[in-house]
Formats: sequence, structure tokens, C-alpha cells
Amino acid sequence: MSQALHPMLNIAIKAARAAGAIINRASLDIERLTVTAKSHNDFVTEVDKAAEDAIIATILEAYPGHGILAEESGREHGARHSDYVWIIDPLDGTTNFIHGFPVYAVSIALSFRGQVQQAVVYDPARNDLFYASKGKGAYMNDRRIRVSKRTRMLECLIGTGFPFRKGDNFQRYLKMFEEVMVQCAGVRRPGAAALDLCYVAAGFYDGFFETGLSPWDIAAGSLMITEAGGLVGNFTGEPDFLYQREIVAGNPRIYGQLVKTLAPYTRVITEDAKADAALDADEGESDPEDDALIQQLQAAEDAAQAEKVAQQPAEVEKPQRKRITAAAKAQEDRDAAEREPKRPGRPARRDDAPF
Repeated sequence: MSQALHPMLNIAIKAARAAGAIINRASLDIERLTVTAKSHNDFVTEVDKAAEDAIIATILEAYPGHGILAEESGREHGARHSDYVWIIDPLDGTTNFIHGFPVYAVSIALSFRGQVQQAVVYDPARNDLFYASKGKGAYMNDRRIRVSKRTRMLECLIGTGFPFRKGDNFQRYLKMFEEVMVQCAGVRRPGAAALDLCYVAAGFYDGFFETGLSPWDIAAGSLMITEAGGLVGNFTGEPDFLYQREIVAGNPRIYGQLVKTLAPYTRVITEDAKADAALDADEGESDPEDDALIQQLQAAEDAAQAEKVAQQPAEVEKPQRKRITAAAKAQEDRDAAEREPKRPGRPARRDDAPF
């Protein structure tokens, strides 16, 4: 690396490369892998678990007091109440991996009080390393990257992800897909959201949208995009997307156009969380275990934000300044003069003179 990196980012890169080495070795003999179905079309292998263990070990060796949120082990490791939380997907694109389709990645992000500060996405098949620190820009293999400059949807390449779980509301997705497809030059679906978001950051895509994603799928990639000059949010354009299971991203001009198209399809969590959860379950929008964990994390983040606000000192109410016009000031002076007793021989005040 030519530039000095944040120490925590260096640890994330070290962990990602360790996981990548495990994945590359396993890719040489995929037929020997043991594949387990977490749910319909949602797979996990011993490679996922071994890569995750390597990442967690590397991180906790350097920062034992930090929290961990990982796709396979959830919050089992690390400190549960730390302000620092590492959000980990050891192998994004497992289905691609077990079929020998070389589009998959390791995704690691570090969140501090709910805000992603460091991010690494490593593509071991191509040895492409994407990384970013908040406020320091985004990079691919030591080269600064920026989002594209296209402004017309008709010229744009848009990335997406298809619904894949049993019972997913595919008809709803098809409506979104059709509306976007007829506006742009092409739509692509490689199957690894972490890489898709990095491709937006690098300008390979002009925009991206998907539903049903979890925090570990998008945390690292979202920082890449904002540090590369792009925008990321939920379908209504708000920044609260990490736990909402919907995301749209792009360069600023294309992002705005995608939000306008996708806003009618939003499923942002409302105050009536139970009703939303029931609706999602009916339509098969997400995995129940993932939903439970994500709702727990969202509640924990909301509680932390509320506590932070409560600990802030109350603002002292400032006395309101009364605006006095020239006419009002003159009237005040005249009233004061009338109340003031006249002394013998005292010359007339200017205010006492007749007009």
C-alpha cells in the first residue's frame, strides 16, 4: 500500500486475505465440499465457517474488546456491548462458489456507534482488494476509485440481485425489474452483493438495487460507495438502510432517478413492526432467523442512540431577543421623557419639541 492505512483497516485487510487464502485452497477441489442448506437456495459450507473463524481470530487478537456480528455465528463472539462492531460476511456468493462460478468475496466492515468507519471487500478469485476509511476515499488495489459520471439512465448499466428464497414475492420484484430495465442500457446480476456495491464505487455499474439483504451483505460496500462520491439509501432515499432489507445505490444523478422509480416498492420498517413482520412472513421476503437477529440489532442500535441523546446535557434556553424598530424606539424615548419630572431651567429635549 502506498498510503498509510488506519490500523483497524490494516487488521481488516489481514483478516480478509487470510479468509481468501482458505477460499482459494477450497476452490481447487470443490467436489469435496460439504454443503448444507440453511434454507431453500441459501447454502453454507465448511469453507464459510473456516473463513469466518479465521477472520474473527485475526480481529479479536488485535482488538479483544470489540464486538462481532458475523453471518454464520451472529453475535456469539466478541464483546456484546462494545461501541465497535465488526460486521462480517466470510463468503458472499456461496452459491456461486459451490458451482465454481468465480464471483464471490469476503466482506468486512467496522462500525462505531452504528456508523461504518472501515471497510474491506476482497475478491480472492481475481485478487482484487477494495478498501475504504471514512473520510479517506475508496480504493481498488491501491488505486483511488470514483463512481461513474453518467447522468442519463438510458446509458447506464445497473446491478441487481434476484429474489432466491422459497416463497419470495417474485411478482413484486418483476415489476421493479421491468421499470428499471426499460429505462437503462442493461441490468446485471452476478450474485454477490458486496462485489456489486464495490462495482458501483469503481464506476463499473452506474447504480444498484436489491431487496432481502442483511447487514453483513452491504455494510462494507456501502462505505465504498459514499467514499467514492456516490449515494446509498433505502428505496425512499433515506440513509437508514442497513437493517431495512432494501438498498439502492449509484452516482448522485442516477441514484436520484432510481429512488424515484423504486420508492413505490419500499418496504421500510414502520412503527408497527409486528404487522410488517407478519406481512414479510406471508410473502417469504426473508429468513426468520436472520429477521430475528436483525430486529434485535436494530432495537439495540435504537436504544444506544436514545441513551446517547439522554446523556447529552440539556440546552440552556437562551433569552429571546426582541426586535425593536426605529419607530418603536422613538416611542419608548418619548414615553420615558414624559415620565421624567421636568427641572426648572432645563432645556427642552429634542424629543419634547413639537413636529
